[in-house]
Amino acid sequence: MYSNNEMVDYLIDIGVLRSSRIIEAFRSVDRADFVADGGVFNAYEDYPLDIGYGQTISQPRTVAMMLEMLSPMQGDKVLDIGSGSGWTSALLASIVGANGSVTGVERVSELVRFGSANLKKYKFKNAKIVQSADKLGIEEEKFDRILVSAAANELPYELIKQLKVGGKIVIPIQSSLFEIVKKENEEFDANEYYGFIFVPLIY
Repeated sequence: MYSNNEMVDYLIDIGVLRSSRIIEAFRSVDRADFVADGGVFNAYEDYPLDIGYGQTISQPRTVAMMLEMLSPMQGDKVLDIGSGSGWTSALLASIVGANGSVTGVERVSELVRFGSANLKKYKFKNAKIVQSADKLGIEEEKFDRILVSAAANELPYELIKQLKVGGKIVIPIQSSLFEIVKKENEEFDANEYYGFIFVPLIY
């Protein structure tokens, strides 16, 4: 594939991109703006690309699936854990719009700078990438949606606490993707989708 639009058309054709706002975000945010220099010729291929420091920019098909599961809405407050190159943060910023906000969290300081520089190419006023603290996420805040782009060994319950009631987390746990919706009293419903590979979640 030679263009971002061709990549998006492919993701629509195979059925992983379905929602109009998410499709619009994929078309307006060019994946090539978020790959490391050596990966620019493969920017539109459907596989992960190395961005250094043991991290990758995720496979387009997987990102499309995760965003469709997450179903972010206009005006949502979103936490993007493991923001890496900044691509998912930019897609989310486009989806939630000016009335929403996206905070990307990244533990590798060089990738905080890389992702932030990539985000600036789009002049989003509603998105930022910050260095992660010792704890997972941002303890003092509550979010409508939380996206996690690295695999945990087990469900981190501290993220459930950072979610508003009715909010949703999409997170890889071992080799499955989980879609989790928070209910009252810290309870939640979860759906599991098998057969994924992610870099490990370290914090």
